[in-house]
Amino acid sequence: MSRAFCIPGIIFLFCALVLNFLVSISLPFLPALDIARTHFGTGGSVSQGALGITELRLGIWAPCAYDTKGDRTCAKSGRAYTVQITNLDGTKVATVKASWTRGLAVHPVGEPLMNLMISETQVKPCIISATAVTFIAFLLSFSSHITVTLIASMVSFLAALLTLIAFAIDIALFALVDHAMKGLGIGANTNTAPGFWMTFVAFILLLLAGCTVCFGRRRDRLSNATSNYPMQTSPSGRLWARLRGNKV
Repeated sequence: MSRAFCIPGIIFLFCALVLNFLVSISLPFLPALDIARTHFGTGGSVSQGALGITELRLGIWAPCAYDTKGDRTCAKSGRAYTVQITNLDGTKVATVKASWTRGLAVHPVGEPLMNLMISETQVKPCIISATAVTFIAFLLSFSSHITVTLIASMVSFLAALLTLIAFAIDIALFALVDHAMKGLGIGANTNTAPGFWMTFVAFILLLLAGCTVCFGRRRDRLSNATSNYPMQTSPSGRLWARLRGNKV
């Protein structure tokens, strides 16, 4: 594949791989890379009994709450967690349900959407990791073989599809949490977090990587066809060759 297309494709895949990997770690290991966060104007209390909560961050593996002193308290790490927030009077409760956070496992685990709708007692289908698929596409992008580069392009688009599913789940989580927290009536303000936008950027990079590989392969095919096409001699050229032959 043309080097002008190969190098940008590798760079796009590498950046997307780094972004997906960091987002997959998330809370409680990387406090800054959450998906959504809520700021409380008048304070709230979580279900564990801690008072004076000023901020709640929702990551892939766990929620973390910040008190008035800035101290962070994270729940036990696990997939499909649940957290409850109440107002100071205890009259209103907002619940972040497990069904809302279960889909976040698409980031590091990449479970198909149909797997979210079947019973836990049933046999689950094979899981595909968005980060792992991005890593495979990154490795394949180093090859100069036309067939391998085509496979790298297809794998890049597959990784983009999985990342798009993860981003859609992030949007749904943000919308549900924003609606639930506003019902508390304590001045809660829910915003998207860095992990949310890093997922979106990774999706764009994966699309660019797949398109770059496709364009590079197409350019190679056109260049090969041009070089193999026999050059035709114009009528004036043939006439000039005859005249030169007669003179000799």
